[in-house]
Amino acid sequence: MALGRKHHPNGRLFAVGDIHGCPDELGAMLKAIAPARDDTVIFVGDYVDRGPSARDVIEMLIDLARGPAETVFLKGNHEDMMLSFLGLPGHYGDSFLFNGGAQTLDSYGIGEAALEGAPEMLPATHLEFLKGLATSYYRPPYLFVHAGIQPTRPLEEQNVEDMLWIRQEFIFNAHLLGATVVFGHTPMRTVMVDLPYKLGIDTGLVYGGKLTCLEFSEGVAYQVGRGNRQVKSLSVNVR
Repeated sequence: MALGRKHHPNGRLFAVGDIHGCPDELGAMLKAIAPARDDTVIFVGDYVDRGPSARDVIEMLIDLARGPAETVFLKGNHEDMMLSFLGLPGHYGDSFLFNGGAQTLDSYGIGEAALEGAPEMLPATHLEFLKGLATSYYRPPYLFVHAGIQPTRPLEEQNVEDMLWIRQEFIFNAHLLGATVVFGHTPMRTVMVDLPYKLGIDTGLVYGGKLTCLEFSEGVAYQVGRGNRQVKSLSVNVR
């Protein structure tokens, strides 16, 4: 199943932070930004785990990909753990259940007694979605990844482990890529603006914070708080 990729680069450009199984706030955000033809919406990963319904989140993203906007879905470390747990290419599957994976499986009706049959109990479209996630997306002047990059290496020498897991080494140091890295993974109270190096958009939705969506053409951050449906906006310097 080919998800999205309509290739219309002239519209609005959005990036959405970590969702972590919170479909109500995702639905409010998508209604507010209303992606249209020529728009591109990039998701930086961590759709599953910890929140109430990863299943509903993935279903909403698959539906969005069938719409008019171009969609780009990146892999987060939680999707990588989930894939490994399911016996597919990934890492640290033994840590999946203890990092919010139990809530993810529960949203699919998979209890402790049925763990071995989990891959067969997930909808085929959802497995295909998870297997098709990208590691990074470069759209000058921005590089979109889940966690960040190793600051001292050029782009062609970056590895997947860092793009999915890195934190302090990336966050607290300048890098040499010549692109602004847009990332999630590390929850913060507000959008992290450290230009020209990085923009952090995980604002801790599942921990009682907010879901953030940056719009780059106008420099706007759309945000909705946990348990809320009202999306607010504020100006953000993105260049």
